[in-house]
Amino acid sequence: MEIFYHGSHSLFDSFDLSHALEGDGKVKFGYGVYVTSRYSSAAHYSGSNPLSNDHYVYTVEVPDKTEGNCIAFKQPVPSAIAESAQNRLGELIPAKVLQDAGKDFRKYLAMKLSGQKTVTLEGERAAAAFLLSIGVEMIEWPYNWKNPSLGTNRAILDDTKVKILKVDSVMLDDKKKLIVDSINPIR
Repeated sequence: MEIFYHGSHSLFDSFDLSHALEGDGKVKFGYGVYVTSRYSSAAHYSGSNPLSNDHYVYTVEVPDKTEGNCIAFKQPVPSAIAESAQNRLGELIPAKVLQDAGKDFRKYLAMKLSGQKTVTLEGERAAAAFLLSIGVEMIEWPYNWKNPSLGTNRAILDDTKVKILKVDSVMLDDKKKLIVDSINPIR
């Protein structure tokens, strides 16, 4: 298991994907629990709801990343995952779609499985369920696209695989940046 962080304006005891759109209202990187390897980034995301003055950073445990359980933005779909997806769908997936696993592949699945011409929440849910059925547990992208070595973000597709270890209350400045000396453990 790996340690990551999740930022929220809500205090809760367990993750529940039925609340997925309550942060910034978007499913930009896939339907899952969004976590980051950077505490300060989680604190920033806790400020995504302008109507809330509460900010919490959850320290969480997530599954270890392996070649077979992760797809990534701007990376090709691993061949074993592509083969499993094609076998399950009963058709070949266009080569162009397989070049960007996190974006094009995920969106292709979302539209194909929902029967829609655009990506919808229903499609994102269907894509996440499909990916889980072939062993993919997460979608990954860099914390900073210009400098990927700074850390990663992930969408964990199964909310029951994210275990809360600790919760801190934090404060943010006017630019939604963590005020370091404001970290207060809640539990």
